[in-house]
Amino acid sequence: MIKEILNTEVKSKENEGLFVNVIKNYIVKHEVKVPFQIPNFSVLLIKAGNLRIQFSSHGKVIRRRNLLVIPVNSICTSLKATDNIELYLIRTSFDFVLDNCYKKELADAFSILMLQSDHKIKLEEKDFTVLWMIYKLMYFLQRSSESQEVYKDLKRISFNLFIYELKVIYSKYVPDANLDFSRKESLIIQFLTVLAIHYRKQHHVQFYAGSLYVTPGHLNKMVKLLTGKSAKTFIIEALVIEAKNLLDDSQHSIAKIADELEFSSAANFSVFFKRHTSVLPSEYRLNKNRPL
Repeated sequence: MIKEILNTEVKSKENEGLFVNVIKNYIVKHEVKVPFQIPNFSVLLIKAGNLRIQFSSHGKVIRRRNLLVIPVNSICTSLKATDNIELYLIRTSFDFVLDNCYKKELADAFSILMLQSDHKIKLEEKDFTVLWMIYKLMYFLQRSSESQEVYKDLKRISFNLFIYELKVIYSKYVPDANLDFSRKESLIIQFLTVLAIHYRKQHHVQFYAGSLYVTPGHLNKMVKLLTGKSAKTFIIEALVIEAKNLLDDSQHSIAKIADELEFSSAANFSVFFKRHTSVLPSEYRLNKNRPL
């Protein structure tokens, strides 16, 4: 269950791009060892029990009052929780953050956190209680069926309160974490913002570099320097994730998906998809729909 939640991408149209999960009295059946990608920016808060999570070669054990920030597209290689674990999880995306922050400096700080390596922080009781109450407020507002404008405003206010508290926590517990952004970090944030808007139609680094008034080589170099991945890799990953989302919906034909993602033909889309997933789009759809 925990893997399924972490591994599910939050789309902008679902809960306006923000999802709050609360897991209580979770009974562990087995340890998850198969690597999987965490496609969203995620923040875990543990209220009870332990969670052992491993990224690549380093692992972390998260206990009560521990906060774990998981950057976008992290690869989890192992995941195991104790029985009756209780945790709170917020998952969101770049475009949601950019659209819903009241202050630009909060969006900038949050975006930098979304690019940094995973951080585990052991909170003092007071700080834990404050953050836990914000999680509960966001969870309550998410579950509310009220559609009035006041509820939408409350959801946005609570999210900004969460970002502000997260920034305060980092300033207190991780003083070396510079949440003011450099010119390099600003370029990456701008690239990811443009990518979130145009990735369906624009597949080449040249477009994004031109939008940011830099050369493709410079953009690739800066993105690689700060994230460990090239700009082209980010474009490919965004396309693959969106292609999988569209393939999961049986109403979309492969030809229609190829057209929506601006491929010249269904055949070219199939070649691209197989090159980056090892299976054809038709095989992926068949495997997803095959009963367990």
